[in-house]
Amino acid sequence: MRVLHIDAGRQMRGGQWQALYLACGLRETGVESLLAARAGSPLLQRAREQGLAAHPINWTAVARLSRQADLVHAHDAAAHTLAALVCRAPLVVSRRVAFPLRRGLLSRWKYRRAARYLAVSHFVRGVLIDGGIPPQKIDVVYDGVPPLPASSGGAILAPATDDPAKGSGLVRKAAEIAGLEVRFTSELLRDLHSASLFVYITHSEGLGSAVLAAMGAGVPVIASRVGGLPEVVQEGVTGLLTRNDPQAIAAAMRRLWEDPPLREQMGAEGRRMVHERFSVEALVRGTLDVYRQVLP
Repeated sequence: MRVLHIDAGRQMRGGQWQALYLACGLRETGVESLLAARAGSPLLQRAREQGLAAHPINWTAVARLSRQADLVHAHDAAAHTLAALVCRAPLVVSRRVAFPLRRGLLSRWKYRRAARYLAVSHFVRGVLIDGGIPPQKIDVVYDGVPPLPASSGGAILAPATDDPAKGSGLVRKAAEIAGLEVRFTSELLRDLHSASLFVYITHSEGLGSAVLAAMGAGVPVIASRVGGLPEVVQEGVTGLLTRNDPQAIAAAMRRLWEDPPLREQMGAEGRRMVHERFSVEALVRGTLDVYRQVLP
């Protein structure tokens, strides 16, 4: 089987990491992966470093590569549009965001074009169904993260982002209320070794691969009770879920900061859960099962 993966992201965010993990993991099963990514993007560079056949995205290249593939897998909205327009191989689309589907004519045509959707959570599956996608065309395949060294640090980490859908401002207010210092990082995988707590506040979330990475490193999580996050963070077991309110976030931060044994227990449970349910191997198995159903 040969699969063309398409991702048009400019940055190396959760979706790009998942596309890379998947392509590399599929290679271990004997599936050949081609990748089309934005020219100059971190994903294109990292894919080439991993020895993948990676090419800059343009209409001509994607059309040519799709003719060499048994199946096309679009990993974001722009990739979905491009694949729907120029690819003739069966199309699988990953849906990672919790936003409602658009209802315009082009959008409706685009969403009919895919053979199957991979929803990153049951919450996102519900969004797709609400948008008119037949339930039988949607499979839930959770993100996967690779094994990470257990954290031994004492910092409180949060994502550094200017995305208005994220809650950096709420985290800053909560930290001030709690009297705690939060370190904002744009290199989470690099910095997790220094963390004892990860705060992930957002207004919208399909699943939260950054949360999975933190749990995989044994770091307990405080996360917003939105989207697919409750499918990952088990309240009182691997972390705490909170309202998007500075006082509530601050209370959760104080609770875990002042209880090291609870943090240690939650961290251990998070590592176990990631190993059992959110590994790259599980991501690959779930995706490959869908591929085999789509191909004649």
